[in-house]
Parts: sequence; structure tokens; C-alpha cells
Amino acid sequence: MKTTPPDFYGSAKRLWETVGKANASDTAELQQRIGFYKRLLNIFQAGNYYYLLFNIYEGQIAYVSPEVEEVLGYRPDEVDIYSFMDRIHPDDKPYFLGFEAQAITFFKRLPVEKIKNYKAQYDLRLRNKSDGYNRILIQYVASNYDGENFYHSFHVHTDISHIKPEGIPCFSLIGLDGEPSFYNIQSPGLLLRSADPFTKREREVLKCIVEGNNTRQIAERLFISLHTVSTHRKNILAKAAAKTPVELVSKAINEGWI
Repeated sequence: MKTTPPDFYGSAKRLWETVGKANASDTAELQQRIGFYKRLLNIFQAGNYYYLLFNIYEGQIAYVSPEVEEVLGYRPDEVDIYSFMDRIHPDDKPYFLGFEAQAITFFKRLPVEKIKNYKAQYDLRLRNKSDGYNRILIQYVASNYDGENFYHSFHVHTDISHIKPEGIPCFSLIGLDGEPSFYNIQSPGLLLRSADPFTKREREVLKCIVEGNNTRQIAERLFISLHTVSTHRKNILAKAAAKTPVELVSKAINEGWI
């Protein structure tokens, strides 16, 4: 499904071309590495999700998984970059361009060995096939790159409408494997390292809570005692200044903690 690229798409394409370059990598080969990409993103299942591969230089979606139909109602063949951008809520389109510009600036400045340790994350409202809007959490990592150019990125789009029914989009850059994170970035071009409020184990427990696991399920998943899980839950609530698990999950999404 292709239409005439609007100025909105043209603005985004010019951003992507600053870091992208044509590459001969076979899409089928990239698809075979999806399991690896998903592990990189440490995907949590706070809602239904689908994933896609994005060709940065061409500014085109190279592949979208069948689950997109469960999330937004569209078949994979009804999703390309033009339709995706057209379906962004009008009020969220400036955020999209701003977030992409900040992510590109950040990744361009990273030493090549650090690129694999970061993911970009933000939320937008996307129009579904019923003409309503779903709030989608977009997470992505650079999946094919070298010391000079980026070729592809791997994206996971998760429906968080039930967690964040309203509010402005939030943008974060999440450090993996001990790298610093930058949460809820507000000012373009200004990155202030965020103090991570949680320990590594607390973050694992938080991820389980966001996924909807109860105390026993968390204990079994992380191989720790029920008492230890309960202690972590209390500490997480206190650090997040949240009174209930529902408030905690909402805050975790809004602040970009996961």
C-alpha cells in the first residue's frame, strides 16, 4: 500500500538518510536473526505486540510480523512506512519527528561498540482499522550497522492503551548491560543522565510486575523466595512513590523505566 509521500514523510526520510546507507543484506537473512534482536530488546509483554524491520536509508519497512493484525487490525500487506506515518495521531506527529531526530543524534555520537547497548523508546497514538486510536510503545535497537553507517533497525510495537490511556508521548534512551539511561527526555538536544532508582534485581521484578505476574509467578521465574519478592515489591513501590501496582505500572510506562 503506497501513496504519494507527504512532507511529513519527507522530513523523516531526510533524518534517516543522515545515518543510513544502501546495504545488500538480504531481508530473509535479517528475519532469521529476529530471535537475537528480541533478546536485545528484553521484550516485556505488557500488551499485544508486533515487530518489524526498518530499512533506515531507504526509509521503508522491510518486514512486519503478522501480529500487527491483532494489535491494529491491519494485515501486514496493509502496512508500509507511508501508511504508518499517516496513521500517527495529528497531535503526536511533531513528537515523532523530534524523537527520531534525538535518537539519531544520540546513536551517531555513540562509539560503535556501545551501539548494541542502547534502545530508543517512545509512545505514540496510532489509528487502528476501526478508526480509533491505540497508544503504542515503540522500542527499537540498531540491528545492522558498522563504524560509519546504520542499515536496519529492529522495532517492537506494544499496545499500552490500557496502561496509558492519555497523556503526552514520552521518549527515553535505555542503557543495557550497565550503560546509563536517559528517561523521559523533555528538551531537544539535552541529555541528562538519569539516576536509576532501581537495583538490577528490582528492575527484573518490575519487568515481571508490568507483565502482570503475581508474587508466586515472579518467585518461580526468578528463582527467589516469596518473601524476597514481597520485599522487592515494597521497595519498588516506595522508590516509585506509587501506592498501588496499577499506579506503579502506569508510572513505569510514563517514565520509561522499562
